[in-house]
Amino acid sequence: MSVIVGYIPTPEGTAALNRAIEEARQRDAHLVVVNSSRGSSHPDKHYLDESGTSALDEKLKAAGVEHTLLQQLGDIDAGEEVLNSAERYHADLIVIGLRHRTPVGKLIMGSTAQRILLEAPCPVLAVKADYS
Repeated sequence: MSVIVGYIPTPEGTAALNRAIEEARQRDAHLVVVNSSRGSSHPDKHYLDESGTSALDEKLKAAGVEHTLLQQLGDIDAGEEVLNSAERYHADLIVIGLRHRTPVGKLIMGSTAQRILLEAPCPVLAVKADYS
């Protein structure tokens, strides 16, 4: 069994990670954390650097969850990487974080979450960040 989570260090990504940890515990499943970015180095703030990966690893160890961190750089977008990981690890569940987007924003930018929801080979759990 495995649970895949698309993770970036944002409130939405943290909400998804926390729920994925909970789901992995309940299912006694291996947690696969996908953190990807286009480019050939650390081009954006959503791609974890060495200190970010160390902190994430410590959090997952403290949670007692067997895990793998996948970090990809290149031409594949985050949605495709999550979907590829779900296939590769025979996922039982994908967990993603959702952020509020305007209708125009959805039209212009597309939606990684929408692609994952429509193309996933397994159930997808979408969570929102708690801003209260």
